[in-house]
Parts: sequence; structure tokens; C-alpha cells
Amino acid sequence: MPKGKPWTIQAEKDLRRFIEEKRSLPFIVEKLGISEPAIRMKLSRLKLEVVDKNPTDSSTTTSKLLLPKHLPSNEKALKVLAAALDKSQEPGLDKVEVQRLQAVTNLARTYKELLADYIGYRIIEDKLKEMEEKYDRLIAKLNENKGNAPEPNKA
Repeated sequence: MPKGKPWTIQAEKDLRRFIEEKRSLPFIVEKLGISEPAIRMKLSRLKLEVVDKNPTDSSTTTSKLLLPKHLPSNEKALKVLAAALDKSQEPGLDKVEVQRLQAVTNLARTYKELLADYIGYRIIEDKLKEMEEKYDRLIAKLNENKGNAPEPNKA
């Protein structure tokens, strides 16, 4: 097997840092200017693993969703959206970071809309519950009045 150019100490340090930062293989290839097979071989020799971020492969999903105790407010969703918009204006963002910011922006916007729907439904549920309680009180009152009233004559 033919040998390629030797790795510099700096390139190996950068590779280790990128792996610690959980950078994607395309990012590493771009930043180091070294071919993917060469990087994979080096990773194998160093007994390191790269987190391949392939959106079509669900086996590479590493995030675990934890349900919050309380729903974040509209204000918090808008703050996240504003932060993502501010960050997206920074020069020199790589493609992966831009995609991440787009995802955060879309999620914040969607959350805000769904929260508004949820709050609307909660208001409707509260009104319905209030009406049911009033109806139950009215029925109880009518039944109470029927018990005290003389029965109609049956002729």
C-alpha cells in the first residue's frame, strides 16, 4: 500500500481537537485539506472515532430529548430566535453552523406558533369547564326546585 504525505504535528493536534469538538468528517476534511480516506486511516491508527452526521441515518442520532417541567414562554422562544439571527450574521460561519442556526430558527418559530395554539386551547378548555360547572349547578337547582314543587294533577 503506497504511503502518502506524513502528517504534521499540528495537523494531528487539529484532528484530535476536531474530534473532541465532535466536528463532522466533511468539516475536518475541509479544514485540514486532507482526503477523507487519509483522515479515516489516521483516526483508526489513533483509535479515535468521528461522529458522522448523516441526517438520513437514524443510527447516528445522539440527542436524547428530555421533557421540560415547564413550557418556555413566548419571550424565551423569541430570545432564542433573536440569538440565532444575530449569530447567523457573523462572518466566516461554516456550512454546518449555518444549517444548525437555520434549524434553531425554524424550531424557535415553530415552538412560538405551537405555544400560541396551546395557550388558545387552554383558554377554550377553561371556558368549557366553567360552562360545564354552571350547567351542573343549573341542573342541580332545577332538580331541587322540582322536588319542592307540588306535583301536577293527573286527571
